[in-house]
Amino acid sequence: MRFLRALWRFLKAVKDVLALIALLLFFGLIFAALSSGGKTSIPSGGGALVLQLKGSLSEQPSDARPLDFVSGAGGPQLDQFRLRDVVRALNAAATDDRVKAVVLDLDGFTGGGQAAISAVGHALDGVRAHKPVLAFALGYDDASYLLAAHASEVWLDPIGAVLTAGPGGSQLYYKGLLDKLGVTAHVYRVGKFKSAVEPFIRTEASPEAKAESQALITALWGRWQAEVTAARPKAHFAAYLAGLTSGTIPNTTLAANAQAMGLIDTLGDRIAFGQRVAKIAGTPDKAAPGDYKTIALSDWEQANPVSTSGDAIGVLTVAGDIVDGKAGSGTAGGDSIAEALGKAVAKGNLKALVVRVDSPGGSVTGSDRIRSAILAAKAKGLPVVISMGSVAASGGYWVSTAGDTIFADPATITGSIGVFGIIPTFEGSLGKIGLSADGVQATPLSGEPDALRGTTPAIDALIQAGINQVYARFTGLVAAARHLPIQRVDEIGQGRVWDGAAAKQIGLVDRFGSLEDAVAEAARRAHLDPAKVHPVYIEREKSAVVRFLQMLAGNSDSSADATVADPFVSLSRRPDMILARAVGDARRVMTGPAVQVRCLACGGAEPPAPGDVAAARRMMAQAGL
Repeated sequence: MRFLRALWRFLKAVKDVLALIALLLFFGLIFAALSSGGKTSIPSGGGALVLQLKGSLSEQPSDARPLDFVSGAGGPQLDQFRLRDVVRALNAAATDDRVKAVVLDLDGFTGGGQAAISAVGHALDGVRAHKPVLAFALGYDDASYLLAAHASEVWLDPIGAVLTAGPGGSQLYYKGLLDKLGVTAHVYRVGKFKSAVEPFIRTEASPEAKAESQALITALWGRWQAEVTAARPKAHFAAYLAGLTSGTIPNTTLAANAQAMGLIDTLGDRIAFGQRVAKIAGTPDKAAPGDYKTIALSDWEQANPVSTSGDAIGVLTVAGDIVDGKAGSGTAGGDSIAEALGKAVAKGNLKALVVRVDSPGGSVTGSDRIRSAILAAKAKGLPVVISMGSVAASGGYWVSTAGDTIFADPATITGSIGVFGIIPTFEGSLGKIGLSADGVQATPLSGEPDALRGTTPAIDALIQAGINQVYARFTGLVAAARHLPIQRVDEIGQGRVWDGAAAKQIGLVDRFGSLEDAVAEAARRAHLDPAKVHPVYIEREKSAVVRFLQMLAGNSDSSADATVADPFVSLSRRPDMILARAVGDARRVMTGPAVQVRCLACGGAEPPAPGDVAAARRMMAQAGL
């Protein structure tokens, strides 16, 4: 009977797997049919290019996972817009007569890193020099207003508000919970500023962590205000913020106050905004109130593909957590990136290499795998230029040491030259439920680290020695790459995180500039004319299944929750976002390798991963929140 039950379970499992394969093949055929046309929809006479940014800017959008999509485990997903695609679309729109205006629809925009937003803002400035740029939202927060400030007309719904609060806020600390559960977190680290492990061993931030965080957010906030002021000099932003924080808000609506202080040009709802755009871009046939001729971002991207003329400059993207082995887009798998780069170099057509880094780090071995692949390309005679995105810290900086020169943005978060490891043990948890563990050993290291009985002084010393060795290698790489004394690297290392402007002053960064600037520099180093080169993006090809699932997600209503009626809800830092970051941080630290070069202080720079948001929402739902 037991054999028959096991056989039945096996046959059912085989049936489920075959059904899933058949379903995916069926969807793949549908996707191939739907995507084979290749036609774009640009209205005759042109129209307004609409950037409806419901979601976040991303250096490399994450792959959709089939099982999450089928089971619904991923939860509601917001779109991720590839930064370089948005910038390229805007650059093409600036001088194309088919685009009469650019519209920024910022309801539901969740950010994507200050440096990334600044890059789009710079592209908007280029459009604004030739034609109108109009922004609309029910309410603006830090991220959306930083974009809107670059528009020639900023619109706000009369019931909305501009609520800019600046970076910073609370994070969760887990030590109290771990103590109640009887879990002991054994921490090994080098660097007094390496605060990534503090939530597991403290109930509050250390003075060093607070000093580091305060310096970082002060620098980023100052940069934010400087950019807003430069883009919109008529805005009395300091006075506006002082009014919000002092409680002396004038006896008007919040929207009217923002307009009076010059932050907003016009108050109006979507219909009024649409009528304004229609005067510039035209009205389609059979138009409803507020309709205007539109050009969708996806159609415009398809109509303006990447140029393939001239010499090829490789652009390798290192985005997301750095992990060992292979990984899909949005996660930097060491083997995946190294293999993709090796194949691209083997073709022999690349004249130089730009490495675009937007990563807080992760695995030491994954980081070194990527760095070694870059050095192998360099050994073939390719100049290597590093271009930092919003975050290039810890393992992201480890990778960057392979470059000949480093470009960054003043708002880039970088540095975090430090190492840590964490091992949880559960002797206290077992004791709480009446269990214990015992055994024998051939040597003091047998069975260590012992998750059931706790670690021993011998294994603690061994792991700490390994951490020290990795830190010595890290600082040695930085010293050699940046031509700095090892003592100086140790001073600016210690796990401390720096903004891009400070990093340039202390020698961790060479120049400020965009990805386009880095490509031009790579061309010059290869003795080429920057105007006669084109980028070749080195990335793993997405499977048909992944592309189909992403198409379904893009055409679904799953992003509808990005727009909410209450601007205070949409503009505040929602509890699920805070919990999502905590879930992601805990997952990365506890499930990652024993030794990590990771910057958790950089986590607030970008929206949390969609999977972490889904997990946080499930936890809150189960708790009745």
